[in-house]
Amino acid sequence: EKSQVQLLGSGTILREVEAAAVILLEQFSIAANVWSVTSFNELCRDGFETERWNRLNPTATPRVAYVESQLANEQGPVVAATDYMKLYAGQIHAWVPHRYEVLGTDGFGLSDTRASLRQHFEVDRSYIVLATLHALQKEGKVKADVVEKARVQFSIAADKKPPLYS
Repeated sequence: EKSQVQLLGSGTILREVEAAAVILLEQFSIAANVWSVTSFNELCRDGFETERWNRLNPTATPRVAYVESQLANEQGPVVAATDYMKLYAGQIHAWVPHRYEVLGTDGFGLSDTRASLRQHFEVDRSYIVLATLHALQKEGKVKADVVEKARVQFSIAADKKPPLYS
């Protein structure tokens, strides 16, 4: 059976993405493909170069950006998580052929452990699961009460101040 969502992870946050995929499957029966992104910068450069080539060669068969070609035949929303600012993973948005949600470490925060830091910045496995469920809700594939149940299950406060401002 085809995966219902695509999860992108970069660097050490890939382990959180892998854990989120397990939670999605075991607790929500949602299959996920996990993609290791070695460089969002290179994917962006490839996208810009593809656009440039197409612009300079309007009568030729158009080229397709690498990330677009890889995700074109996949199903469901794409959720990216990174230990960098959201803008880092967000730079490939133009070439992602599905709903695209990005989690990143925008803002300020100090913690005693990496786990605490990831929880503070909302990029740990529970937030990846929540973002994925919410993306599926936006597509009408899960009900809002499933997203709310997950938020409560993972003890995510709805009134938590955004890390960008805390």
